[in-house]
Amino acid sequence: MDRMDTYKQLIFGAKPKWTAILTATACGASALVLLLKWFEHHQSWKKIQRAKVRREKSLQRAEHAVCQFKESHPETDTSLILSLALAELSKQLKDGTLTPQAVFHSYMEKTLEVNRRLNCCTEVLLESWDQLEDIDSCKDGLLYGVPVSIKENMGYKGHDSTCGVICKLELPATGDSVVVEVLKRQGAIPFVKTNVPQGLQNYDCGNPIYGRTLNPHSPQKTPGGSSGGEGALIGGGGSVLGIGSDIGGSIRIPSSFCGICGFKPTSNRLSLRGASSCTRGQKSVLSSLGPMARDVDSLALCMQALLWDHMFTLDPMVPPIPFNQQVYQSSKPLRIGYYENDGYTMPSPSMGRALRETKALLERAGHTERGASRPVSEGSDYPLPSASHCEENPLHSPQAYISPHRCRYGEPAWSWLCARPVEAACGCGGAVTYTILYNLLNFPAGVVPVSTVTAEDEEELRHYKGNYGDLWDKLYKKAVTGGEGLPVAVQCVALPWQDELCLRFMREVEMLVRRRDEEMREG
Repeated sequence: MDRMDTYKQLIFGAKPKWTAILTATACGASALVLLLKWFEHHQSWKKIQRAKVRREKSLQRAEHAVCQFKESHPETDTSLILSLALAELSKQLKDGTLTPQAVFHSYMEKTLEVNRRLNCCTEVLLESWDQLEDIDSCKDGLLYGVPVSIKENMGYKGHDSTCGVICKLELPATGDSVVVEVLKRQGAIPFVKTNVPQGLQNYDCGNPIYGRTLNPHSPQKTPGGSSGGEGALIGGGGSVLGIGSDIGGSIRIPSSFCGICGFKPTSNRLSLRGASSCTRGQKSVLSSLGPMARDVDSLALCMQALLWDHMFTLDPMVPPIPFNQQVYQSSKPLRIGYYENDGYTMPSPSMGRALRETKALLERAGHTERGASRPVSEGSDYPLPSASHCEENPLHSPQAYISPHRCRYGEPAWSWLCARPVEAACGCGGAVTYTILYNLLNFPAGVVPVSTVTAEDEEELRHYKGNYGDLWDKLYKKAVTGGEGLPVAVQCVALPWQDELCLRFMREVEMLVRRRDEEMREG
């Protein structure tokens, strides 16, 4: 037998043996892969269960502490405390009319009740009781004794900042984030962390660890995201002030959905150190931390408290620009541009109506319209929003209406309507064009609730076609249907670093809407 015959015998004659070996090897490898996947899944499941146990224990301990306080302080008027705006609450804490203990336990009790309904909290920060015991050392702070809720991705020593992602579980922060440390120095008490969507990359609010959060006005609707837990908790009355983050509308969308005020400052006006993210290295569009509350004065007070020397020392990369109270308190008439339709997603009837009503209120108050401003449908050359950062819609090319339009940097402020609650937030991603552009341009922006959806709005919505009549417009119509009674907000925007002007603009809108509502009730 020559060498070639030997090779043939090895290759062809022994085929059944080699086939069996290869088959066995393949089966073994497949079994190993399945075993590893099962083990990984099992480990993830165990991590989630441990996180849920930690949350439940913190809620139970908080409930026990609240019961003890109520038994020893039956005179506490919880309903009165919860009804106070932040400015008045802070005043009464400083002058001793209210004690930090009474305020803290009143809000903790309400938070526990709201969380049972909405699933908006990821855990109670039990260290807050230790801070409460030593609170008088911060009596000069602007937020002395004020309980503050924080978004789950905010660093708090000893606690996870998962961003709703399993792989970030059981990696507790080694120290407080800068904003949390400054809040503490100003006398505020961070007392609870609030829920987020998985990876912070959604305008709904749910994740595999802590589940889904519901809207405080309707359990069938989303609270928005990614600061959805904050929006739900504050909108439900469980917190007087919260801190969220925003990279595409993540403060403004849940604020508008939940009927509260929210403010996205110019990026880097507040320090981001210690805030967790799932998009490391992304620098093209910068995130912003910002306050969420029931009224604009609360937002301004929070900004004033954060923008002080201690933050600038902790993070020297933040420009040392204190809050300009003079600009915020100014009564000088504003020149205000506006648009109702961005050419991408046509607003629903309730949104268009609310914008026009707000515009009329501002005009009657003596504010003037920017000479060339017109609705986009009439050819306005105002800057137009881009598509959602989650995906770009090939039917509505975003470049088609960013590049041909000039940004008019002489404008002091813009206002237009922000989206309201939707059942299928992901299916209506195009609606975020009204928010995301101002992350790209780094303009300060905030939302103020001005109206609610009426039965007439719902009837008119039946005839809604959108700008294109395509699948996205149909999805949008379906999602916003059934919103009678839900809040509608307008968004106010100013140029970069003019945060105080933006807040002043928001306060003007809020004041005029309140005055109108009071007149309607009296008349």
